[in-house]
Amino acid sequence: MESVVPGCVIHGAGDLRVEDVPVPRPGPGEALVAVRYGGVCGSDLHYWRHGGVGDFRLREPMLLGHEVVGTVVAYGPPGTGAGTGATTGSAAPDRPATGAFVAVHPATPCGVCPECADGRRNVCRDTRYLGSAARFPHVQGGFAARIVVPAEQLRALPAGLDPRRAALAEPLSVALHAVRRAGDLAGRRLLVTGAGPIGCLVVAAARAAGAAHVTVTDLLPAALEYAAAAGADTVVRADDPGDAGWPPEVDAAIEASGVAAGLDTCLRLVRRGGVVVQLGMLPPGQSPFAGNLVVSREIELRGAFRFDGEFADALRLLAAEPAFDALVSAVLPVREAEAAFGLAADRGRSCKVLLDFGGAPAR
Repeated sequence: MESVVPGCVIHGAGDLRVEDVPVPRPGPGEALVAVRYGGVCGSDLHYWRHGGVGDFRLREPMLLGHEVVGTVVAYGPPGTGAGTGATTGSAAPDRPATGAFVAVHPATPCGVCPECADGRRNVCRDTRYLGSAARFPHVQGGFAARIVVPAEQLRALPAGLDPRRAALAEPLSVALHAVRRAGDLAGRRLLVTGAGPIGCLVVAAARAAGAAHVTVTDLLPAALEYAAAAGADTVVRADDPGDAGWPPEVDAAIEASGVAAGLDTCLRLVRRGGVVVQLGMLPPGQSPFAGNLVVSREIELRGAFRFDGEFADALRLLAAEPAFDALVSAVLPVREAEAAFGLAADRGRSCKVLLDFGGAPAR
């Protein structure tokens, strides 16, 4: 059996290395997973470009990645899983079988903080999230050919769901959570600013929620083409105020670009009493916004951070909708990780880029 496998380790801004990392052993309550695909996320790109994302800064080398699917290799021995308080072992009847394809839910909430007790585990103050520098030591990520995760984080893929498409489950869950934060969208008009992978998945999630009309803005024609493929009714060049596609107003808006100008657009186009959801992670520090409009129009400004139970819904939606395949623009082997990151960072050429760990040689 192999002792080391390739993994994508970030050491600092611009310093991404494919290194041999030890194959971990699962303890009680844990599972060893052979990763097949990993999606390159915007936060991974931030760590690569800037050495951090938002207020989370790198303080040590870290395995990147939290959008991963693979197969169950083995479970740890029976015992008490960390943080669960339950006796666990390989014979647990509700676990995916060894060899089964699974998606990995990347979050391990603490279960005891006020937020967890209130049913808002996605904003748990002591959560562990794969590939995150939010705490120190950092939580190592899933971009390695073999990883160990809590067994309770495994989700068996629905019948017929291709593992490549299933790699979209984590970002689609983010999009589903943002759409739910916007309220009931059935029959409503929605604006989405930013047509990156998350923005495009917000479009798909909004269509599934019954939105009557979805308008998407972006600066890049290629990104708008992906938004149209995801189901957008109208796409608009964000830098063209004369574009005929601009709506006079919308019922709700979801800001998915992570720039202050996108938030400004949402606040100016949402109707009085409407809802604006800030999904994109804004730069650290202060961000200017039209707060006077929040007051005079009684606009509800809501944040959307990660997700929780939406993960299962995302897998079901992916299984039912082959059209999601159009958002996977490239799949590169893990040994070409730097090229994959460069492609993912170029939104003029890509939407969602996946790393393939399936053919990665082990030693």
